[in-house]
Amino acid sequence: MYKLLKQENRARRGEFHTVHGTIRTPAFMNVATAAAIKGGLSAYDLREIKCQVMLSNTYHLHLRPGDENVRKLGGIHKFTGWQGPVLTDSGGFQVFSLAKLRNIREEGVTFASHIDGHRIFMGPEESMRIQSNLGSTIAMAFDECMQNPAEYDYARNSCARTVRWLQRCKTEHDRLNAAEGTINPHQMLFGINQGSTYADLRIEHMKAIAELDLDGYAIGGLAVGEPTEEMYRIIEAVEPHMPKNKIRYLMGVGTPANILEAVYRGVDLFDCVMPSRNARHGHAFTNAGCRNLLNAKYTLDDQPIDPECDCPVCRRHSRAYIHHLFKAGEMLAMRLTVMHNLYFYNNLMERIRDALDAGTFQSFYDTYAQVLGTRI
Repeated sequence: MYKLLKQENRARRGEFHTVHGTIRTPAFMNVATAAAIKGGLSAYDLREIKCQVMLSNTYHLHLRPGDENVRKLGGIHKFTGWQGPVLTDSGGFQVFSLAKLRNIREEGVTFASHIDGHRIFMGPEESMRIQSNLGSTIAMAFDECMQNPAEYDYARNSCARTVRWLQRCKTEHDRLNAAEGTINPHQMLFGINQGSTYADLRIEHMKAIAELDLDGYAIGGLAVGEPTEEMYRIIEAVEPHMPKNKIRYLMGVGTPANILEAVYRGVDLFDCVMPSRNARHGHAFTNAGCRNLLNAKYTLDDQPIDPECDCPVCRRHSRAYIHHLFKAGEMLAMRLTVMHNLYFYNNLMERIRDALDAGTFQSFYDTYAQVLGTRI
């Protein structure tokens, strides 16, 4: 499971042992929502850009190609060709963000597919069954993703329901892992902390789900429009109540600066669509800040995206060439920039781990906390 190797103030250096390999933490998970990185990257490309974990989504894979089909094809590892750890999100966020019509009951949620409008029911048991069919390394519990800000009383009642749903997730998850023919009988289960931006609800909820002794714990419901200061405040409130011997995951975060700040506050694991989404619009992350490759100033710029980066793209191509590809509407522009951004994120995590190993993380933090958010 999780082994804490070293700690500098709240920042943690560790290892998370899974049936599909060891994750060196802090770590960033590369988002392959529908079992593919948007921008034309395959599982085989991920190996070249220092990826440790691939994240896919329960909701999307349930709708297409269908989790039963993925099961028949041998599970998500065989389906995609990625042999490292895979985390599957529960589908809860998509149910509450994509579905236009939904009805929340104690049993679960009935909603309309965003693809063709047909009615679907998903609850804790259904989410666990889908993720078991996918055979992922880590399954996320099914929770309610509240709007932010939420009314206090609604947030309190929602947290209580999420605890009840988590208990049902654990019961079904244990049953499925023990069932004959399960693709991954060693699948792990993470619980999700909710509570909007109310510190007291967050702490109460974290204490309640910690009692279930799960494989890991996530902080959900942040990075959904609230100021970054609010996100950092909630992390600081919750962190002391998260089990020290379990891995900690901040869901859907974020910019390189957000990640560095969260590591500083004791978080181990991250995911976000930002590096690939921004890349598809020409925005490249670098050690000096964020660069917009669509700008005319790059027309004759023969330097790499980031002179300090040794990714395959920076070793082979210039800013001028990638600028041209975007202007010409070539999909190679997106592929190359996505590859660079994901490498940058994975390499940033490696450098953070190296700084923690060397006992110099505070110096690393002081150097890059402001620089990483700069636009250049």
